[in-house]
Amino acid sequence: MVIKKFQASSESEAMMQVKEEMGSDAVIMNIKKTKHKGVMKLFKPTMVEVTAALEEANDAPIVPKKQENVDLVADEPVKFAVETATKPVVQEASKPQVQISQNTAQNETAIEAKLDNLQNLLEKQMGKEVVNETEEMEEKDENMKFLQLIYNTLLDNEVQEKYANQIIDEISASGKENVSVDTLLANVYQKMILKFGEPAPVKENKKGTKIIFFIGPTGVGKTTTVAKIASKLKLEQKKKIALLTTDTYRIAATEQLHTYAEILDVPFQVIYTPEELKETKEEWKDYDIILADTAGHSPSNQEQHDDLKHFVDSVDDAEKDLYLVVSATTKYRDLLKIVDSYKDFKQVKIIFTKLDETTTFGNILNVRMYTNAKLSYVTSGQNVPDDISLLDAQKIVRKLLGGH
Repeated sequence: MVIKKFQASSESEAMMQVKEEMGSDAVIMNIKKTKHKGVMKLFKPTMVEVTAALEEANDAPIVPKKQENVDLVADEPVKFAVETATKPVVQEASKPQVQISQNTAQNETAIEAKLDNLQNLLEKQMGKEVVNETEEMEEKDENMKFLQLIYNTLLDNEVQEKYANQIIDEISASGKENVSVDTLLANVYQKMILKFGEPAPVKENKKGTKIIFFIGPTGVGKTTTVAKIASKLKLEQKKKIALLTTDTYRIAATEQLHTYAEILDVPFQVIYTPEELKETKEEWKDYDIILADTAGHSPSNQEQHDDLKHFVDSVDDAEKDLYLVVSATTKYRDLLKIVDSYKDFKQVKIIFTKLDETTTFGNILNVRMYTNAKLSYVTSGQNVPDDISLLDAQKIVRKLLGGH
């Protein structure tokens, strides 16, 4: 006798399967509704299971083949044959169906136990995945809050909104926001340091004399800055330097620079015309560096701007550098007007003064990102030559991120 189970979405479909495979002589032994095992039962409909038996013609005892392991697929009906003993079994004529039903029940119980174990295993695995996914979401949420905190801190330090957004967007685009908070802070820190770049100090030419022009608006401390740099070059680097000024508007500034020149024991000259500048340069051709102070003027004063450009253009480009001196206390909009007014000058580097007079340094980053010009020195007091140094990007970034 052969016993088989058939599953279908309805009883009629299951009966058709019995008839097609076992013929009209099959005996229906059991009909029941069944559900899929495991986690897939949540997504699969209830099935109808029909158990059928067929008496073979020779009535020989059934010796089943050894059943191989079968992978259970949740979305396919489970088909299996009932195992019997390997030796002939003498069945009582009055109870043939009872013994078969007992064997069937035992196999059903074994299969259901295996399916339950599989279900438990899958549920545990899914539970782990849910826990891991939850932890990842919590960590990501924590990092997003931390990035928001950094963003707000940058705004509090007067970094412009578009530049703060740019920094946060670059971190997010790099995929480095899904890390620990410490690592995330290190990534932001490094990213901002790279924004500042390396500072550009005053350097001499390999051959010939170089003229360094210091330009910028009035009241930012140009003359004092020139004196500080001159002291560094002469006393610390032992360079052969000379000082001159084209500022004929302010007698006090001229006298101040002349006094510094006498203290440093270096030559000094007041220049009135571009031609006189060329002559003086030729006279000082044996010097390493000539530091030239210039008259400060309003960004809207085009006449003074043109006069300054005539002085600057009177010497060869290869023999000069320009340093724009601005104050860290100036409002951002005013800084934009100032730097825009010098955009017709080539390769201008920027010096920030009066860092000791402000508690926010966002404008330093703003101007750097707006102009892409190299930053150079910063000053923080009136003492000559102590209160000047090359810009320390790490120190500025720590302050912008709320450190000390």
